[in-house]
Amino acid sequence: MKFLLILLVLWLFGRYVVPLLMRFIISHLLKKQARQFGQQFGSSPFANPAQPNGQSRSAATGEVHVDYVPPKEKPRKPAEFKGGEYVDFEEVR
Repeated sequence: MKFLLILLVLWLFGRYVVPLLMRFIISHLLKKQARQFGQQFGSSPFANPAQPNGQSRSAATGEVHVDYVPPKEKPRKPAEFKGGEYVDFEEVR
């Protein structure tokens, strides 16, 4: 009976406690690696790449800020386009 009780406690520990510990340990190690990576390359590990040095801009809710708008090209009309060449189609089997 004592053996079954110990087995049950070990199973419950392995089923519920070990995954929580592993999740905590792995997340801690990943955050530590991200910090080291950021220090090595001189930036914050979770900074937005569109905003250098982690600077954040405050915008009102519903406003849109556009950093770059490409120039619009005027549609060019071809000068007296009379059509192309006719090419025969031959089905190959």
